[in-house]
Amino acid sequence: MDISLLKTFLEVARTRHFGKAADVLFITQSAVSARIKLLESNLGVELFSRRRNDIQLTPAGMRLVRHAETIVKGWQRVRDEIKLDEVGARPLAVGSPIDLWSILLRIWVAGLRRRQSQLVLSIEIQSTEVLVNRLVNGLLDMAVMFDPPQIPDLSIRQVAEISLVLVADRDGLTQEEAMKQNYYMVDWGNTFSLIHAEHFPNIPPPVARLASGLLARDLILDCGGSSYLAEQMVQQELEQGRLFRVSGAPVIERNAFTVYRPEDEKRQEMQQALGALKDTVEGAKHLVP
Repeated sequence: MDISLLKTFLEVARTRHFGKAADVLFITQSAVSARIKLLESNLGVELFSRRRNDIQLTPAGMRLVRHAETIVKGWQRVRDEIKLDEVGARPLAVGSPIDLWSILLRIWVAGLRRRQSQLVLSIEIQSTEVLVNRLVNGLLDMAVMFDPPQIPDLSIRQVAEISLVLVADRDGLTQEEAMKQNYYMVDWGNTFSLIHAEHFPNIPPPVARLASGLLARDLILDCGGSSYLAEQMVQQELEQGRLFRVSGAPVIERNAFTVYRPEDEKRQEMQQALGALKDTVEGAKHLVP
């Protein structure tokens, strides 16, 4: 299979336009059309339904997207690792959701780079579902996440406890007052949702449900309101008096885990990464290993 066919397919799937895909790929529109026709011929299915000014993925095309991304990324990783081997560098591909990057991985990566300059890091910020898929398919070496699925092919190790605290844009609010209006509900995982429901069974519907604590923090600072956020995520705003902890509100603890393939644990790069992560957690007052 010519990787360029899959790259072209993914670009058309993203832009829904042959001409725009051609511009991104620096080829002619006729070349894009020819590549898609050849790929469809090789697979024996139509990948796009073509109507005037309306290009949509067929069911077969939608199924191909995930596989094509895996193949293209896998091939790119093979090429990168071969080049790194030639210069004596060692690759390590890691990933996390956006909030764990800001809470934990940013500090860890900085420390790892200072200690292990020969490591060449590839970092992805993705949802838990995408991270797990890429771990299983060998596109990532390790990931840090909340609520990892129990998959036999993956090893899971708890590395930190993250304290989530209720904060608001005004001081002196009770927990009921803070959650009565302009409360932002952040998706901190299934365990958080269950604990949150036990503590607050009768609160009004939130003003918004958000996938990231960083989004909630920015909205509170811009528009007012309250939310459960990681303490270290808002430490600066608390110290500056821009946000305030809500007195009497329970602290909800969330566990963070590293996830990786068992056979990779003995790799020198993995041992260095796990050791540096442990040191990062132990050195941070707001995290408990």
